[in-house]
Amino acid sequence: MNKLSVALLYGGRSGEHEVSLRSAASVYKHLDRDKYYVHLIGISHQGVWYLQDPPGEVDDVLPIDDDSSHMISVVPGKGLSSNKGPIAVDIVLPILHGTFGEDGTVQGLLEIADLPYAGSDVGGSYLSMDKDITKIIWEHHGLPVVPFRSLRKAETETKEFSLESFLEEMKKEFDLPLFIKPSQCGSSVGVSRADTDEQFKAAVEGAFRYDNKILIEPAVNAREVECSVVGNNRPEAFPPGELRPSHEFYDYDAKYIDPDGAALIIPADLKDEESARVREIAEKAYAVLGCCGMSRVDFFMDKDSGEFFLNEINTIPGFTSISMFAKMCDAGGLPYAELLDRLIVLGMEKFREKRELTFTLN
Repeated sequence: MNKLSVALLYGGRSGEHEVSLRSAASVYKHLDRDKYYVHLIGISHQGVWYLQDPPGEVDDVLPIDDDSSHMISVVPGKGLSSNKGPIAVDIVLPILHGTFGEDGTVQGLLEIADLPYAGSDVGGSYLSMDKDITKIIWEHHGLPVVPFRSLRKAETETKEFSLESFLEEMKKEFDLPLFIKPSQCGSSVGVSRADTDEQFKAAVEGAFRYDNKILIEPAVNAREVECSVVGNNRPEAFPPGELRPSHEFYDYDAKYIDPDGAALIIPADLKDEESARVREIAEKAYAVLGCCGMSRVDFFMDKDSGEFFLNEINTIPGFTSISMFAKMCDAGGLPYAELLDRLIVLGMEKFREKRELTFTLN
């Protein structure tokens, strides 16, 4: 059997660089070597791409050797090349989280290079990354979301703006506590809970360190439920799982670093009709954003009313040893290695579909 040549792309410039190293280590260990030849391409904190030598033993982290003699170039229309010449790649598996990984930028680069890749395309990636736009689209399609307001940094720099007045406006609309988060960062980067006026002001300042647009939402007395979705034109949602954080909320450390950061209940302790409702909403939320390949859709379940609210969507979810995405797929009958096979097939199908389109008038 001819092996597919897979480029595993990991690292990156975002604040989730280290998470990507952990996800990539797990993916690398689960890729079937009888089916795939794997090129490891590590992206440094500075954004430089390096071809990696095959590692020996792989622990929980896949490191990056930034040897300048192994730098990679992305050639428009021609794929990838090193100082030794072109690199044969059948498909790219981007295991990049957050900015410059999930926001459509690397997807656009791979499109220009004429390379197939797994996961959502430019549009689905960008729309899903911007939490403000995501929620506007979901609201438009009648899907349930937590009430929210967005604030751009440029607004705060006008003479008319007062943070104190804005806070009073938010308190009238939502009441404390509030959650403040960057609009276009993933995995709880820059997210804070504000129980006091002083915490709110500090949280706004902190969130603006990561993005020029932030989101303000009321805290919900909720259970945290997640749902994996896989597919292109016919997405399939898997049985949802539940997170019970040991931290104040499910922050960055609880998600990726602390193995005891949250109890993972898979499948979630839900009634059959509740589980079916989550899967139905997740598939619609995925479809209306134009997602393909994979995503993890995150929900709040109000403890008082039992209502479900969409929180956010992650187009390249974590693949670490403690990540929910692959665990929920496995619980639904799609083991980790077969999940990777499916994502590669879906990426190739998406590439072939786009190849059938006409982009010129002649």
